[in-house]
Amino acid sequence: MRETIKIGRLRWLHIKSPTEDDFEYLSNTFHFHQLDIEDCRQISQRPKVDIYDDYYFLILHFPVFDLQKHFIKPSEVKIFWAEDYIITVGQTHWMVDKLFEESLQQESEGRDFEVGTSDALLYTILEKLMTESVAVLRRVGLELELIGKELFGNKPTRVIERLSVTRKNIIALNTMYKPQLRVFNKFESGNVEGFADNMEDYWGNILDYYNKMWDMTEDYGELIDGLSTTFDSMQTNKTNEIMKILTLISSIILPLTFLTGLYGMNILLPLQNENYAFYIVIAIMLTIGGGMIAYFRRKRWM
Repeated sequence: MRETIKIGRLRWLHIKSPTEDDFEYLSNTFHFHQLDIEDCRQISQRPKVDIYDDYYFLILHFPVFDLQKHFIKPSEVKIFWAEDYIITVGQTHWMVDKLFEESLQQESEGRDFEVGTSDALLYTILEKLMTESVAVLRRVGLELELIGKELFGNKPTRVIERLSVTRKNIIALNTMYKPQLRVFNKFESGNVEGFADNMEDYWGNILDYYNKMWDMTEDYGELIDGLSTTFDSMQTNKTNEIMKILTLISSIILPLTFLTGLYGMNILLPLQNENYAFYIVIAIMLTIGGGMIAYFRRKRWM
């Protein structure tokens, strides 16, 4: 399904669910390189920018938060960018769909557009995507704060689950952002010149957004490693405390078990003919147990 918005001489063509007819239309009408058309047919392509004499082809990835599974997954954005048109192809990021629908409604109402060049329109799309990506990253940061608060609670299973999910999300963000650094560096370095004048500051702003997201991702990666290490240390210490208590209990019970086993044997033993032998043995056991507890406390073992 092809939808088009006209902004003066500028056109924004949005193909949400492209078919073979759409690919043939792009190839025959705009004469795009066949490798770019092939990239549009496939999913999970590596981020890149292809530079041609009369157009650019961009493949970018931006995060989308799955509210049901709490996982972050990449969403591909494929854009053909020329002097008088922008073409977005495929199951793109929801923010691109939303921006296109808002522009379509704005056109139907006869309102003037704030953009007049393809460079300005591309900048608007990228800025919206960057803003939404920063919001996703801040959500990950909030999750890390909640994990830090729950770290000292009594629900280790929940903490382990949240640590695992958050770590997976940070790895997904790192895998998504790292390959795109060189793509956005091409804008600021001048390798991607664009078609309008005085866009350097705008491309620099996009790169600032991206560097900010990359720095946040690295900081969150270090933070999740620190939280995981702290949690593992706490769990190890808790296990050691439990083993320590069990060892002390076993040490106290061991001599008592020896006495009870000894006096349970069918042989001649001291005090066995005394009427108060039972109470004497109990007193000896209490004395041994109490003495061992006092010794452990003196050594500060318990």
